[in-house]
Amino acid sequence: MTKPNVTYAIIRVGGQQYKVSTGDVIVVDRVDAEEGKSVTYETLAVRTGSGEFDGAATARVKAKVSEHLLGKKIKVFTYKPKSTFKKTKGHRSRLSKLTIESITLKDTKEKQGGA
Repeated sequence: MTKPNVTYAIIRVGGQQYKVSTGDVIVVDRVDAEEGKSVTYETLAVRTGSGEFDGAATARVKAKVSEHLLGKKIKVFTYKPKSTFKKTKGHRSRLSKLTIESITLKDTKEKQGGA
């Protein structure tokens, strides 16, 4: 029996969930890995090519860190009326660009543990 191909998976990265397929490029909060390195994520749900939807974590997603980048500059201006208090702050999010390399299903024998 051949393994069914996976059309997409849902993963959690940095507290947010993303729907990914093989070859997708996603921008997420900074990942603690160097550029060019691979990272692995457990899935929350998987949709196979045969149309089956599995809500259990039964696959692993391998992604490559393409680059680290900075987000758009955000300016925050604060003032208090009837006084001369004015303050301007700026912020840029640290982001990482991930390229999804593969989505592989786990073997069902791994899930069944001896008790």
